Amino acid sequence: MTDDCFLITGALGCIGAWVVHGLVKEKTRVVVFDLGSDPARLRLLIDDEALSQVTFVKGDITQLSQLEETLDAHPITRVIHLAGLQIPFCRANPALGAQVNVVGTVNIFEAAKRRKDRIQKVVYASSIGVFGQSEDYPEGGALSDDAPLVPHTLYGVYKQANEGTAHVYWLENGVSSVGLRPYVVYGVGRDQGLTSAPTLAMLAAAVGRPYHIGYGGRQTFQHAGDVARAFVQAARSSYQGCGAFNLGGYAPHMSGIVATIGQVEPRAIGQVTFENKDLPYPPNIDGSGLDEAIGKVVYRSLLDGVSETISAFRKLVDCGKMDPDILLKK
Repeated sequence: MTDDCFLITGALGCIGAWVVHGLVKEKTRVVVFDLGSDPARLRLLIDDEALSQVTFVKGDITQLSQLEETLDAHPITRVIHLAGLQIPFCRANPALGAQVNVVGTVNIFEAAKRRKDRIQKVVYASSIGVFGQSEDYPEGGALSDDAPLVPHTLYGVYKQANEGTAHVYWLENGVSSVGLRPYVVYGVGRDQGLTSAPTLAMLAAAVGRPYHIGYGGRQTFQHAGDVARAFVQAARSSYQGCGAFNLGGYAPHMSGIVATIGQVEPRAIGQVTFENKDLPYPPNIDGSGLDEAIGKVVYRSLLDGVSETISAFRKLVDCGKMDPDILLKK
């Protein structure tokens, strides 16, 4: 075991599951703090023996006392904060979205401030949603970290508030942090939200079924394992400050994603299709600022990522750990 002990909030989600998977694989102590209790996504990535190495705490991120009790009950040295409600949930219940996404993040920073002697840094999930729509920016070039933040959703506003919270806690309290802004994350465990569609298309290809992706255009794609590794890398970096950084990756047109799926699984050719409708976000993201802050972040190629994902889906379905009927009906 290493001397590190990570607290991961929201670890039952896709990125969180991959973070736990990577840490357990290297035998690092992990404490999961999550309101949910179903480790279904974790079980897709790690076996029961590995899962037994993880400490689970059922807790509400909006309750500072619960968070502090957990931090004091375990020798936490690093915090990765991933808990949050996505765009549809924030739209449906704005007050709850603000409680979880904004107040929850304030609680993380406040708890870290009170334990600066042992918690070295807060790493938290921001989002590409802090930016505006494509027409809000000049055409050409990749969107930089310091491009204007003009979110068009409550979710994006809440994430922008979190970046501001990080800035104030650095200025007033010296709490160092790194915020990461993922875009289209794909891979095993990505089964919720609009941009989960390419992953579900890979599942459909793995089991020989048709699938229609409900949007198209060009976006920046990032494999969930690479995103998770970037969070851990940021937590272990020597970076001091309160930077919020874009994650890089590859920015193909959706036709390229569909073609890659067909290259990996020829049965999917003509069976996986997409809607010719762009997402409202800028397509190409500049991730060089993160590289400068924490060191080079490695992204697997699209071919490797798609191939690994389809292969993993086949194995999970074959051994009965995944029911494609449930996921493909979403």
